[in-house]
Amino acid sequence: MPAPRERILAEAAALFARAGYENSSMGDLAACTGVSKAALYHYFPTKQAIYDAIILDVLAGLTESVGADIRAHADPTQRLRSFMLAHARYFEARHAAFVTMLIGYSGMSPNLRADAAALRDGYEALLRELIADGIARGAFRAANPATVGRAILSMLNWMARWYKPGQAASAEAVAAEYFDLIMGGLQTQRGPVTGDSHGPG
Repeated sequence: MPAPRERILAEAAALFARAGYENSSMGDLAACTGVSKAALYHYFPTKQAIYDAIILDVLAGLTESVGADIRAHADPTQRLRSFMLAHARYFEARHAAFVTMLIGYSGMSPNLRADAAALRDGYEALLRELIADGIARGAFRAANPATVGRAILSMLNWMARWYKPGQAASAEAVAAEYFDLIMGGLQTQRGPVTGDSHGPG
């Protein structure tokens, strides 16, 4: 059974993702967790503190989980695939918390935004360094690592807007498709088709 702090954060994330932060109260959270408001305040002084903790925990956990996966590979292509699939697995496993993090990042307490920004920037740097290494080693074509990294993270993070756990395809399977698309592109081996494919009218 999760420790009280972790259970509070998990239930709060589910509540915030479902009802929204502004529409959720400490009373609502107490009802969800089955504990008194006094018990909640023992762990967190305010609802904002819970919100901030969810965001920081997700960013730290994502970096740790994905970092561990990519360290298992030396090949740049495998490392990129591992990054994307590990990101998707973490997202699906912590879906409500991940959604809360993406939606609530700008609403963090000002004194904690720097901590969150450092975690976010470190995670993005991990991806950019991976891409830059692949370019340097000839595994990827020359490109701007920051631009490629932003594109990949946009694809992965946008899943939070439409993906729901339990769908036919897992988040990891979706990420695998994204990886294949990035590596292979849409262009066929025949090359681009130019002009009107229906011929002159």
